Amino acid sequence: MKVTQHIEAAKGETLFSFEIIPPQKGKSIQELYDNIDPLMEFKPPFIDVTTSREEYIYIDKGNGLLDKKLTRMRPGTLGICASIKHKYNVDTVPHLLCGGFTQEETEYMLVDCHYLGIDNVMALRGDAMKHEQSFVPKEGGNNFAVDLVKQINELNCGKYLHDVMDIDNKANFCIGVAGYPEKHLESPSLISDLKRLKEKVEAGADYVVTQMFFDNAKYFEFVAKAREMGITVPIIPGIKPIAVQRHLQVLPQIFRIDLPEDLIHAIDQCKNNTEIRQVGIEWAIQQSLELKAAGVPVLHYYSMGKSENIRQIASKVF
Repeated sequence: MKVTQHIEAAKGETLFSFEIIPPQKGKSIQELYDNIDPLMEFKPPFIDVTTSREEYIYIDKGNGLLDKKLTRMRPGTLGICASIKHKYNVDTVPHLLCGGFTQEETEYMLVDCHYLGIDNVMALRGDAMKHEQSFVPKEGGNNFAVDLVKQINELNCGKYLHDVMDIDNKANFCIGVAGYPEKHLESPSLISDLKRLKEKVEAGADYVVTQMFFDNAKYFEFVAKAREMGITVPIIPGIKPIAVQRHLQVLPQIFRIDLPEDLIHAIDQCKNNTEIRQVGIEWAIQQSLELKAAGVPVLHYYSMGKSENIRQIASKVF
């Protein structure tokens, strides 16, 4: 079932969903299940599963020599989606990236998703590799998220990369894309960024999930400006609870977002990460209650594979 169909079926009720990351290679999937289990009581209609792009590692060859290898530390997105769908009878949304994937590899992934009965995908450009100053697409890959959306939408129409197929079993993916209430870090302005978002919607995107934010006013302003620009698809807020002290520095640095002064002050008063975690939970509860009261279609939580703080938040909101 499509994300948009779940939203329509809810008839104005705010739904609960969350995002997980695959375990590192060699780790058991059971830990992932252990963190999903406590959240199933809130009846998520869909669960997002991230995709990691490749990165370089250096293997010691001895004699002071290092061997540079390209690898993915968290593979298994599609397998996890299929496993979760089977185990929990819930829809899954695999993330598709431009970075690190050719168009052919993307097409193969989409074909596999179609065979597995996966109805939704999240189309993202992805980040630059750690050694890159700016994003560089893989040779033969899509440059921007809008290009990825176009490829998915063309496949929905039966147009494959090298063939137009006369078929009676076309894919019909519901396509999600990212939105940035405080603009994408590479965009010169919020309006410019919204123009890029509109391009993705016009190319076939069906819904938007926002990057994390900690001031609801920024989300409401973002939605209002998007509607003024003619973007009519559902815009789902993404919520991440603060959990440790270093989030004060890391989140603004990586995502180019602002943290409210009241939140910063509350964290500064904490003696340890246990207290900070509780502040993060309480802040996210208040965010969620206000957003739910405003009638947002879904509250989408970035869990990073850990569920206890998300469970505490959801128990007060749903």
